[in-house]
Amino acid sequence: MLNPQITAAAWLRAQPPADLSDPYEILAFMRQAMEDSNEAECGPALPLPVVADVDAGGVPARLYASRVDAPVFIYVHGGGWCYGSIETVDRACRRIADRSGCAVLSVGYRLAPEHVFPAALEDVETVVSYVRKVGAELGVDPSRLAIGGDSAGGQLATVVARRQRDAATPLDLQVLIYPAIDPMTASESYDEVGSYGLDRASMKVAWETYAPDPTTRFTPDVAPLAADLAGLPPTLIITAQYDALRDEGADYADALLAAGVPVVHTRYMGVNHGFARKLAVIDDARVATDQVASYLRAALTF
Repeated sequence: MLNPQITAAAWLRAQPPADLSDPYEILAFMRQAMEDSNEAECGPALPLPVVADVDAGGVPARLYASRVDAPVFIYVHGGGWCYGSIETVDRACRRIADRSGCAVLSVGYRLAPEHVFPAALEDVETVVSYVRKVGAELGVDPSRLAIGGDSAGGQLATVVARRQRDAATPLDLQVLIYPAIDPMTASESYDEVGSYGLDRASMKVAWETYAPDPTTRFTPDVAPLAADLAGLPPTLIITAQYDALRDEGADYADALLAAGVPVVHTRYMGVNHGFARKLAVIDDARVATDQVASYLRAALTF
């Protein structure tokens, strides 16, 4: 049964006015609606000793930390590669930093359609390189480095983790919250769960907007399941019962396990896509965020 708290989320109800017919106007409306819902859905900002906007090699980022020499968790926001921002995951990043003992560096990557593949991927990789080079100057420990993200951010995070493995600079951990994995949108969950804020049509548009060249959608840098997954870092995957991406997240967990990667996969029941950032209105958002923090603390802090 759908958690009744889901209906309190303004972002789920946000619909562009009927008089908006231009796709760019609709996109602008949806971007602003997500930003405008932030305070009501995500709650007040938790104060931390360090909250600082940084230029991470030319990519905007925000650092959250509660102590010096902390491990680093690079976080990549969701939003179909087209919307979302550092601000829309600010509260979740603060909570993770506070409870994990890790520093969190949130990435403000370039969005499509203004910047298509591989722009966002390049931005996240730039931030990883930045942390490795100047982490000590930031007061963090770049030798303990994890990556994660939600939805489109989960896709970017796991692609970067695989590319870091291929470059012989592996990351220590990855956290994928209802990740977008399959550009073909073939999972049965698209048909089963209906539209609780996300459906097949909107995901097809998102994939096509991010990767307009269809030949790229079969490559490992866009489709994570097209890659050899052996040697990827230990992984936490969170999926949601009423989410069109539910089954592809579960399939990715199974594929990682089959490749010998340690995986924890947790499915949150009664909730939909996007629930995890809505700390002020959904109880399970706080539970899921604290699960991420506990996973990071157990693996990276000592």
